[in-house]
Formats: sequence, C-alpha cells, structure tokens
Amino acid sequence: MESRYYKDIPPVLNAMGMVGTKLYSRPEGEIVHIEFEPKAHLKAHKTPVNVAFFVVEGSATVSIGEESKTFPAGTIIDSPKDIPHALTNEGDTVLRVLVIKMPKP
Repeated sequence: MESRYYKDIPPVLNAMGMVGTKLYSRPEGEIVHIEFEPKAHLKAHKTPVNVAFFVVEGSATVSIGEESKTFPAGTIIDSPKDIPHALTNEGDTVLRVLVIKMPKP
C-alpha cells in the first residue's frame, strides 16, 4: 500500500497565488491538487486529453471555450481535450480543485 499526504509533496506550481501538487502521476492518469488564493487565475490553455475538475473547497469560475460559469464545492466539471480552459478564484476565500487527466498527457 502506498500513501502520501498532499502537503508533504513538493509543488510543481507555486506562483501567482497558486500552489499545484501532483498527487498521482502514472501512465494511466494524473491527479493534480491546485490551491488558489483569492483572485488567483490559471490562464487558458489546452490539453491533449480530457480533463475533469473537482471543486473541493470554495467556488471555481471555469472557462471552457467560450463558456464561463462559477461552480460550488462538490461539483465535477468536464473539459474536453483540445479546447482552451481556465480557472479563476473570484471569491474571497481559498479555492481548492482536483484536476484529473485520463490518460496522462
């Protein structure tokens, strides 16, 4: 059995009010935990695989293509491959999101 505590894993992103940590990274998939300070923004980008965002805490404003909507904690949002997506914390509290990519890009 393998286990790890997410705060003990060195971040792969630590800039502009965001801390991103790869919780799981295997050929079959990748799970990244991103913590956003208020007003932090992950700029639009494309991925070659489908992505699911799970809002763990706070509210996430997610833009996929031309659509943009805010989602509360407990919501899963699907983002198709090759379409630009972005995430923003427009709130006044911390936002935590799991980014799930299957298969690993």
